[in-house]
Amino acid sequence: MTTKGKCAGGSPAGSLEESKRGSHGRIVVAPDEGRCLDTVQLNQLEQSFRDWVEESPRKDVHLSRRRVLLLFLIIRYTGAKLKEVLALDPLEDIDLENRAIFFRGADRAGQRPPREAFISERLAREIRSALDEPAFRTYLRRGFDVDPAFVRRKFYERAKSCGFSRNLGGPEMIRKARAVELMRNGVPLAAVQMLLGHSTPHLTSAYVSFSDEEMRQVTRRFVERESTRGTSARNTFIGKVQSIRRGDIQSLLVVHTLGGHLVTAVITNDSVERLGLAEGRLVTAEVKAPWVMLHHGDREPACTAENRFSGVIVCMTRGAINTEYAVRIADGTELCAVASTESGRRLGLKEGDRAWVVFSCFSVVLQVD
Repeated sequence: MTTKGKCAGGSPAGSLEESKRGSHGRIVVAPDEGRCLDTVQLNQLEQSFRDWVEESPRKDVHLSRRRVLLLFLIIRYTGAKLKEVLALDPLEDIDLENRAIFFRGADRAGQRPPREAFISERLAREIRSALDEPAFRTYLRRGFDVDPAFVRRKFYERAKSCGFSRNLGGPEMIRKARAVELMRNGVPLAAVQMLLGHSTPHLTSAYVSFSDEEMRQVTRRFVERESTRGTSARNTFIGKVQSIRRGDIQSLLVVHTLGGHLVTAVITNDSVERLGLAEGRLVTAEVKAPWVMLHHGDREPACTAENRFSGVIVCMTRGAINTEYAVRIADGTELCAVASTESGRRLGLKEGDRAWVVFSCFSVVLQVD
């Protein structure tokens, strides 16, 4: 199977602008994916840092390089700013039990609440292992006391060693790449903004309100899922149950998502009871790619599918038999559809085109933590 177009970090710049016209009139400001590293490249860069540490000729050099690796890992997986990370006290601000990092900046007196970012269990274990070593723990007794220019220089060197443009390896670009990576993996835009410390409007509507604690739950869920399964979380919606209409055998549920969309699902009454579903319950709604149908163009299709979303085709992976399409809808969520390559040719589908993705309420799977 060959890849058509720039799926990993290189979709057309205009595609994101086009997605502004999606459902509910929501405006999405997303990063320019064509100018940052994709997940494969980020992993390659991470391995370059690890190899660099192992190649250290002396113990003091090893400790210095390991500190830079730790800085990279925190930026890589939290999307934090370099100045935020350098202001950390790694012995006080990293809560390994709860897998959280508290960014306090220069405000060590506690005048403002710190920004909290979750990390995966795997990263927490690695940080714990490093801090448990007496030599490294002693080395960090003054925190990350290092010149920002030195850190940037080392980031540039590692990027260059991988064959990337040096600028793509800078801390700011790693932060940007993390934002794009999260959105491509199905993390709602609002959750990405919260993780990166952007100020966001309170997520409310006529039907539903998401508290800060619920947003933290969403972020933690995605971070842990990313670490444990390594597969794309596209076709995933996080939201609250808005309504439940119970029938004799099955129930119809409407989920109001973080992005402002409504997703309709039909599940058995037994599943409703077993999952403990009720109005206001936080859930994940997923749909498999083969169950998603594509309709070309701007006009909403006349069909029986309850779930219909307008978006832009941002990626195509074409094979001899089937073609996979990634469609970005208004809130940045990517929905994946699989269709025969012949039908795609017949419809004239190509990257940058407007399209509708539709799927039945019977194809939606609901999950709770």
